[in-house]
Amino acid sequence: GSYTEVLAGIQALSEDLGISLGQSGTELCIAQDDGCDIRVTFDGKSAKITYNKKHHFFRALGLLVEAVKDGKKDIDIEEKCHFTMNGPMFDVSQGSAVIAKDEVKKTIRTLAVMGLNMLMLYCEDSFDVKAQPYFGYMRGRYTKEEMREMDDYADMFGIEMIPCIQTLAHLIDVLKWAEFNDIKEDDECLFVGEEKTYKFIEDLIREASEPFRTKKIHIGMDEAFRLGRGSYLTKHGYVSGTEIMKIHLEKVLAIVKKYGLEPMIWSDMFFVQFGDHTYFQPDEKVPQSVIDSVPDGIRLVYWDYYHHDTHTYENMLLNHRAFGSEPIFAGGIWTWIGYGPHWEQTFDTTDKALSVCKKLGVREVIATVWGDNGTECPYHMNLLGIQLFAEEAYCDEMDFEKLKKRFEFCTGAKYDDFYLLEDFDRVPTLPEKNYGSQNPSKYLMWQDIMTGLLDRNIDGIALDEHYRTLAEKLRPAMTRNGDCNDLFEMYYNLANSLAMKAEMGLRITRAYKAGDKAALKNFAAVELPELRHRVAALRASHMKLWFKRYKAFGWDIFDMRYGSVLTRIDSAAEEINMYLEGKLERLEELEEERLNYNSHEGLYEYANYYGRIVSPSRIAPYC
Repeated sequence: GSYTEVLAGIQALSEDLGISLGQSGTELCIAQDDGCDIRVTFDGKSAKITYNKKHHFFRALGLLVEAVKDGKKDIDIEEKCHFTMNGPMFDVSQGSAVIAKDEVKKTIRTLAVMGLNMLMLYCEDSFDVKAQPYFGYMRGRYTKEEMREMDDYADMFGIEMIPCIQTLAHLIDVLKWAEFNDIKEDDECLFVGEEKTYKFIEDLIREASEPFRTKKIHIGMDEAFRLGRGSYLTKHGYVSGTEIMKIHLEKVLAIVKKYGLEPMIWSDMFFVQFGDHTYFQPDEKVPQSVIDSVPDGIRLVYWDYYHHDTHTYENMLLNHRAFGSEPIFAGGIWTWIGYGPHWEQTFDTTDKALSVCKKLGVREVIATVWGDNGTECPYHMNLLGIQLFAEEAYCDEMDFEKLKKRFEFCTGAKYDDFYLLEDFDRVPTLPEKNYGSQNPSKYLMWQDIMTGLLDRNIDGIALDEHYRTLAEKLRPAMTRNGDCNDLFEMYYNLANSLAMKAEMGLRITRAYKAGDKAALKNFAAVELPELRHRVAALRASHMKLWFKRYKAFGWDIFDMRYGSVLTRIDSAAEEINMYLEGKLERLEELEEERLNYNSHEGLYEYANYYGRIVSPSRIAPYC
C-alpha cells in the first residue's frame, strides 16, 4: 500500500515495538483515507491499517502490535480523533532542566505510538540567539542544529514541533544580566514601546522559528502582572494595562508577520484587566474594549489546570470565542510543585476540561508540563498524564482500563507503580482525592532539621511510617519499569530518606526539651549518620537520572540543595555533640517556639519556593 511517508517512522519504531520488516512476516496493507482516522483489521494472517493523518498511522500501528502481542487473532478496531492538535509542552527553562536531544527523540517515539501530533519545548531562554550572547548563557540552551534535528525526527511521525517562547514577561533569567537593563520594565518584564525591545524580540522570534517547519509560534505574554508599573510608569506616567498590551501586541505582531508566522499567546492578560483581576471569571462578559484590544491574527490559549466543574471550562471557552478566533485549550499535568505527581488532580481536571472541548468542538489542546521552582519531578514521570491526553482524544467517554493498558504498552512501564507515586504528597490526614496543592514531600526534603519551618504543621501526622511503607512498596518497582527503572530508583531513595527525615526535627526537639541526653547521643551517633547515608544515595540516583535525561546545566542547583541537606545533617550532629560535651550551654534553635507556617494550621499547600522552605534568613539577596 501507500507506505512511503511512514516507512522511516516504522523503521525508527521497530526496536521499541519489537517488530522488524521483511518479506516472510505478516502482510500489512496500508491505505490512506481522508474519511477514516484509524481502522485496524487483522485476521490472523494479514493486517490492514487505514489512516487519515500521518500521526494516526503510528497510533494504529501500536494498536495492531499491542493486539497481536495479546494473542488476538480477529481484530477490528476503529477510532475517531476529536482533536486536530494534541500533545505536550515541556518546560525546559523555569526549573533549569533542559531535556537532552536524544531524550526528546525518545519521547517523540512514545508520543507517536500514543497517537499525538504536537510537541512544544517551552523556552524562556533555552535556545541559542547568536545576536544575544547573554541570552541563555550557561543555561543549557539548544543550538539551532539540535532544534532542526529534533524537528526532522518529529516530522517522520507526523508530529509538529512548535516553538514556544516569551516576548513580554517570565524573563527573569534573561533580564538579570546588565546587558538588558535598557529593555527592562522590572526584573522579569520587557519595557514596552522601546525600539531596542523590539530589536531584541525580533532576534528571539527569528532564531526560535527558523529551525522548524511549522509556521506556528507560541509567543507567551502571560502573567505580566506589573506591566506599566516600572520603567514604563517612570517614562510615560500611568497607562492602563489594556492599552499597553495593545501597543505591545501590534508591534510584536508586525514582527511575526514579517516572518510569515502564525502566533498564539496565553490569554490571561486580557482577563485580568477587568472584573476582580483574576483570570477565571466564567460568568462575566468580556468588555468590548478588551476584545477590541486584541489584533486580528492572534490565537488565544486558555490555560486552566484547576477546575473540577464543567461549567467553568465551558463558559471560559465561550468567553474566548467572543474574541473572534477559535481558542486553544491548555490543561496541565500536575507535576510542578515538587517531587510527587498529583494524579487525582490531573485526571479529574483533564477529563472535565477535555469533555467540554469535545462537546464544544474545540479541536486544539495542549498538555502543559511545567518545571516551577526546581523540577524535582523528572520529565518522563509525565508520560502517564500525556497518555491521558492521548486517550481522551480517541474516545467519546474515557475508559480508564484502556488507559492503563495503553500506557503500559506505549511506555513499557507499570501503571500502578506510576500511580503509587502520588502517595509522596497524599499523606495521612488528606482526603482520598487530593485536589489541593499540598506538597509535603518537597518541603520535608529541603527544610532544615534544626529550624524546621513546617514542623508544627506536620506535628501529630505519622509521616515517618507513611514514607517507610511507601519505600517498601517502591522497592520492587526499580526493576520492572524498563526505561523508567532509574526513575523508581530515585523515588525509592526519596521515600527511604523521608522515612527518617520527615519527623527528625520534631523528634530531636522532643528529646532535647525532655532532657533525654541518651536519645540525643543516639541521634548524633546513629540516626543522623544513617540519614546522611540515605540522602547521599538519593543524590547519587538523582544525579545518574539527570545526566541520562537532561543537559548537565541545572544539576548545580540540585547539588547545592542536596549539599545543603548533607552539610546541615553533619552540623546537627556536631552541634548536638557540642551540647552533650558541655561546649554549648543550650541548643538555641530547638528552644525557639515553632509557629505555624504563614499562620496556616495543618499541612501547608504550595510551599514551592526553596528559599522560603530552607531558612527564614536571606539566602542570596537581590536574586
